[in-house]
Amino acid sequence: MLRNILLFNTGFRNALFHSKRLPTRQLRSSVKYSTALDRKRFYKTVSISQCDGGLYEINLDKKKLKTPGGKLFMVPNEALAIAVATEWDAQQDLLKFYTMHLTTLCNTALDNPTLRDEDQMISAALKYLETDTICYRVEEPYGLVDLQMNEWDPVLQWIESRYNVTIGSSSNILGPEIPEATKDTLKQHLKSYNHWSLTGLEFVVNQLKSVVLALATIDRHVSVEKAVLLSRLEEEYQIRQWGNVEWAHDYDMYELRARTAAGALFVQLSSETSSIKRKLLQD
Repeated sequence: MLRNILLFNTGFRNALFHSKRLPTRQLRSSVKYSTALDRKRFYKTVSISQCDGGLYEINLDKKKLKTPGGKLFMVPNEALAIAVATEWDAQQDLLKFYTMHLTTLCNTALDNPTLRDEDQMISAALKYLETDTICYRVEEPYGLVDLQMNEWDPVLQWIESRYNVTIGSSSNILGPEIPEATKDTLKQHLKSYNHWSLTGLEFVVNQLKSVVLALATIDRHVSVEKAVLLSRLEEEYQIRQWGNVEWAHDYDMYELRARTAAGALFVQLSSETSSIKRKLLQD
C-alpha cells in the first residue's frame, strides 16, 4: 500500500521510491465518478500508465479514470500521477471524496468549470491582496496588537524584500492601499505559473485568505503548519483567552492544514517534471 502523501514531505518521498512498482500498460476502458456522493470502493488496485505526449493516467483496476466532466483524467507528470494514485489507494470501504484534495484540484484544472483563462485566474487570486488576512490589524486588545506585529510583520517584510514590493498594513477598515506597482510586479510573477499551478495557488489563497501567506508557503518560507496558525492568529488568541470546544477546534485545524498542504504540493508537482524527484531525494 502506498502511503498518504497529502502532508508534503516524508510520505511523498516514500511514494517516489515505490513508483517503479506501478504498471505502465495502456488500458482501454474507463470509469467516470461523481464527487457529489460518497460511494463504496469499487476497485481493488490503483496504478498509473504513461500515454502519448508524456502525460499520465490513473487506472482503477483495468479502467481509466475520468473527470466528473467526462474527460480522461490525465496529469502532466509522473510525480503528480503517483500523488493522485496514492489518494485513491488510501481510500477504505467508503470513498471520501472530500479528503481527496489533489484529485479535486486535477479535476478543476482539467474540466475548468468556470471557463477562465490564466489572466482571469491571476486577477482572482490577487483580489485577495486587497483584503489580505495579515494586512488587517486591530487597535486593541494590546496583547493581540503585539501578537500580530510579532508574528505577521516578519512575513510582510519577507515578501516585500523577496519581490521588491510595498504592501504594508492598516487598522483602518478599508485596509492598506496597495500600490499599483506592487500589483503589477506580483501579476508578472504569477504569469510564470501554468494553468495547473494557478489552480493550486488560488486554492491555497482561498484557504488562508491571504496572498502573502500563500506565496510564503509555496516558496517554503513558512511551513504549512505555521501558515495555518498565522491565518488563524486572532482566533487562536481568543481561544487562549476564553477556551474552546477542543474537538471542533482540532478538526478545523487539521482540515485546514490538509487542504493547504495539498494545494501547495499541487503547485510544486504541477510546475516541475523530472526535477521534482531529484529535489525531493536531495531533501
